[in-house]
Amino acid sequence: MVSNKGSRPPRDLFDVDWPLFGELSRALALRVAREFDPELVVGIANAGVVPGAVVAAILDRPFHSLIVSRRYRADTVRETPAIFGAAPTEVRDRRVLIVDETCDSGATLRLAVAALVNAGAGEIRTAVSFKTGDYRPDYFALETESTIVLPWDKEILVDGELGPNPKYADTNK
Repeated sequence: MVSNKGSRPPRDLFDVDWPLFGELSRALALRVAREFDPELVVGIANAGVVPGAVVAAILDRPFHSLIVSRRYRADTVRETPAIFGAAPTEVRDRRVLIVDETCDSGATLRLAVAALVNAGAGEIRTAVSFKTGDYRPDYFALETESTIVLPWDKEILVDGELGPNPKYADTNK
């Protein structure tokens, strides 16, 4: 998800519901299919797995995931993405589409691309549901400067009860 840490002012929230998510996933799959014929789709875990799996299903391609997580360093408020686990071996010599939910700086996508290049992928292209910053993936469904609130991320368990996700508390409504 997009972080509001650091000097960036809070962003407005873009509350995505399931029907909109479905329409954007279909639009993204169609954009990809017009120019690229991936042999498999890799979703960036965690949040990129859902749109990645949907795009893979629409394109009728095998789906795999790659775990990229964000770490916080004690001496800075900046997030540092890191790969956890190995890239899927099935990418070797294949045309691969990497899918994530959002893209701001491109750090996560660049790291995922490097992991798949190192795993021997033939051709790699990138796709996101939401382009939220300066980095330009190969494909995106929608461009916005808002903080994206995905339907599966709106509520989380807090003390055993579903409640609003606190990570959106300091954003504008």
